[in-house]
Amino acid sequence: MKHLCILGSTGSIGTQTLEVVRNFPSELSVVALTCGGNVELLARQIVEFSPEVVSVSTEDKKEELKQLLPAEQKVEILVGDEGNIACATHSKVTIVVAAMVGMRGLPSVVNAIKCGKDIALANKETLVSGGSVVMPLVKEHNVALLPVDSEHSAIWQCLWGQPEGSLSRILLTASGGPFRGYSRDMLEKVTLEQALNHPTWKMGGKITIDSASMMNKGLEIIEASWLFDVPVDKIEVVIHPQSIVHSMIELSDGSVLGQMGFPNMMLPIQIALFYPERTKRCVECFSPFTAKSSTLTFEACDRNVFRLVDVAYHAGHVGGTLPVAMNAANEMVVADFLSGKAQFVDIERTVERVMNQHEKEGVILKPSLDDIFEVDRWARQMATSEKE
Repeated sequence: MKHLCILGSTGSIGTQTLEVVRNFPSELSVVALTCGGNVELLARQIVEFSPEVVSVSTEDKKEELKQLLPAEQKVEILVGDEGNIACATHSKVTIVVAAMVGMRGLPSVVNAIKCGKDIALANKETLVSGGSVVMPLVKEHNVALLPVDSEHSAIWQCLWGQPEGSLSRILLTASGGPFRGYSRDMLEKVTLEQALNHPTWKMGGKITIDSASMMNKGLEIIEASWLFDVPVDKIEVVIHPQSIVHSMIELSDGSVLGQMGFPNMMLPIQIALFYPERTKRCVECFSPFTAKSSTLTFEACDRNVFRLVDVAYHAGHVGGTLPVAMNAANEMVVADFLSGKAQFVDIERTVERVMNQHEKEGVILKPSLDDIFEVDRWARQMATSEKE
């Protein structure tokens, strides 16, 4: 029996993780759940899965949750970052599903690793900003860091059983998002509704916008570099609109291996939770003859239009705190775009402005955790300041 803490249980990955739990009630149990503001859904999850402890964002949300729960429901309710950390480090938890959006998950993940918990990582920002701290901790405490992103899960699965040192190149696939084939001029006019209309995946708002701007692929480049210990220039983005091949690897002898399946996050979640075992199927059976998957196409990423891919490559090359500034600026401007306070093209402009300023002031090449949080704070402030 594996005992779960799900950081971000009301989001897209969190709810799909709980769907996996429903399929394997004798193998998986829920000890702790955390959420930001959706306490209505959290209340239903508590009644169904009976966690021992949960955490919400504020005292007001705690009181609201209490009112929603049946009087006989026994659960400890905690608040804020301290509550999240307490959930992630609970003595009964054996694996933490890191599904919180953005940098908010980093403190909980770091503390969970220090307590010897395995991490099923769906939060790419944790490694983008904190990889230089997280990866040494993973080795020091001998825990498993299990990728949940579909692309990184695919790469990981293709590497199972391969000789050490045989990985030559990673071919990181991307659907191309809703604006594949657009020109720079066309991007100037896109709307929020268009950006949220992803052609193949159903995800939360932030990651959907990141996919539209291709920043999501930029974040994944840096995450893959940390996970698989390869430089970013050994990772190539391949546009694959059908989202059937979730990524590929090239080995030293020239062999190329890929992992295929319908776009469904439940499978990579299940694989991470049960590793190294393979369990029964809980997703739709893949068929190569269905209409959407019968023809598979691959093309180069147009990096002249989607410039954030090159921005991420640059951040990955420089390293240190430059990816921290990139990620923080992106989080802030995407939130502004989602709330109608920014245009789509402001995402790229803001990220580049903040990164340029950080390079002028000096990138910290070997940051501590405190350095990472300070640069994150600074970059968020810079992203919301008046544009130059």
